[in-house]
Amino acid sequence: MNACHLLIVLLLVSNITLSSGVLEVFAAVASYVFYTFFDRDDLLPFDPKRLEEDLKDSLFGQHIVSDVVLKAVTSFMNDSNPNKPLVLSFHGTTGVGKNHVAKIIARNIYENGIESHHVHTYISEHNFPHKEKSDLYKAQLKQGIYKSVSSFPRSMFIFDEMDKMQSQLIDVIKPFLNYNANVDGVSFRNAIFIFLSNASGNGIAEVALDFWREGICREELWMNRKELETKIFRNIFNDKNSGFLHSSIIDHHLIDHHVPFLPLMLKHVRQCVMAEMGHLNIKPNYDLADKVARDMPFFPEKERIFSAKGCKSVRQKLVLYVN
Repeated sequence: MNACHLLIVLLLVSNITLSSGVLEVFAAVASYVFYTFFDRDDLLPFDPKRLEEDLKDSLFGQHIVSDVVLKAVTSFMNDSNPNKPLVLSFHGTTGVGKNHVAKIIARNIYENGIESHHVHTYISEHNFPHKEKSDLYKAQLKQGIYKSVSSFPRSMFIFDEMDKMQSQLIDVIKPFLNYNANVDGVSFRNAIFIFLSNASGNGIAEVALDFWREGICREELWMNRKELETKIFRNIFNDKNSGFLHSSIIDHHLIDHHVPFLPLMLKHVRQCVMAEMGHLNIKPNYDLADKVARDMPFFPEKERIFSAKGCKSVRQKLVLYVN
């Protein structure tokens, strides 16, 4: 039963006819009561082993991501008194798994996963498409975050296309991310913020390619290997088209972890195809998976080392072969 159902039941039982204005107030109160007192069961008991297995079984080719996300989320969820919200920034080219990992985190915290009422997703070009309406967007965003955490402290916020977001909007988020964040009497220290960005994605791909040319195995890359994290920062700061460049979030070091998603290789794309076979109830077929994976674009053009689109469009490509 959701808030709307609760409202209908109460009206039927009371047999009262209300004006539209009163109905709106009643609906708002019912929604608040429902999500505050009845929907808390959506929060799962956190199990680091479950998260570890989920990352292992459903995330392909992102060993750095698995390591950082597991440690960061586990530490935060097990901290009974964190000094700030958890803030993760995912960087990489399209199709490498940024949205997928956000969903993995959500389904290990909430029973309804990404569909939970406590997970709020903002897509820059969808939610904030018009620059001339930035003042309206700022007010809506601030109110939305404040209202969500006020009613449920363990709320999660996912910001997609962060590199396309106006810097003024990014700065609206800043007060909620700070150490000992307390805004108008509401603590935000138990909230989770995840930023998804293509910023520095090409730079990460170039770094991976440089290591490959040096004969260094992709699996040997870690955050402390040859200043990988520093190079990610440099790419973010040098991206003149990114809202991050002009945002005080970066200047004040409010992001806990900048997480690089490496470009995927043929074997990883093949794993994605096999996984899609399972989702589409297609009998596992390694040869078909290999054929579909090899038909995806790779770069550099001659060596074909890394997938140009990651695992994006794998399902659409697979369907063509099956049908």
